[in-house]
Amino acid sequence: QVQLVESGGGSAQAGGSLRLSCAASGFSAHFMAWFRQAPGTEREGVAAITQAGNTIYADSVKGRFTIAKDNAKNTLDLQMNSLKPEDTAMYYCAGSPFLIRPALTEGAYRYWGQGTQVTVSP
Repeated sequence: QVQLVESGGGSAQAGGSLRLSCAASGFSAHFMAWFRQAPGTEREGVAAITQAGNTIYADSVKGRFTIAKDNAKNTLDLQMNSLKPEDTAMYYCAGSPFLIRPALTEGAYRYWGQGTQVTVSP
């Protein structure tokens, strides 16, 4: 059974930090990513990572967020520092054994978690 379970969301003040985690099971999680969706907006790619550890970030989070993957444990983390109110969104973990579209594209991933809310106050 395929599962992607996020944890670690919550509230923070601007300038603060939060760490999200995702536990994957039931498939070969060679490619994983974090997406987010704020109310009234489309889901956007935040950061992605390959099995080899290659990473890519959205321009809006470069230098503030760090994605990391533990291949042995099939877990994915997102360390979020210097948070801004505009980072407020539902954050989703995504994974796939292969990619057929660019890594920060929603359609690239076959499996998705249920999401965890991140709220950043001014």
